[in-house]
Amino acid sequence: MEQEKKNSLGELMKITMEHIKTMADANTIVGTPIHAEGVTLIPVSRMSFGMGGGGTEFTTKAGAPKEGFGGGSAASAKLEPVAFLVVREDGSVKLLPVAPPPATTVDRVIETVPEVVDKVTGFIEKQQEKKAQKETEGDFAE
Repeated sequence: MEQEKKNSLGELMKITMEHIKTMADANTIVGTPIHAEGVTLIPVSRMSFGMGGGGTEFTTKAGAPKEGFGGGSAASAKLEPVAFLVVREDGSVKLLPVAPPPATTVDRVIETVPEVVDKVTGFIEKQQEKKAQKETEGDFAE
């Protein structure tokens, strides 16, 4: 029974979570301040992680006294810079966001929507101006 506890899936997951805890401490998310010429920059990051595991218990060949265990666990972490806190000597604090590049096609489309709307609006305005100009020229022709 003691052997089972040492090699159980729960034990593997517990060890994996302990390692994730060491990676995800407050100093990872809010980084070490950087001092330069009267300004202090404090990096702020976002951390996401995933983990998984699996295992099985099986008996060994007939007559063997021990039961066997096979399993494994894995974890992955991703750290992304989100912003910098800018602290000046005069006491003012400003949050300076770090704009990440678009991750998906939908993100790219959403980013370009303002430009597209501006172009379409400009096109419509030009068409309306042309139409108004033709109507004005038509009034003079009569």
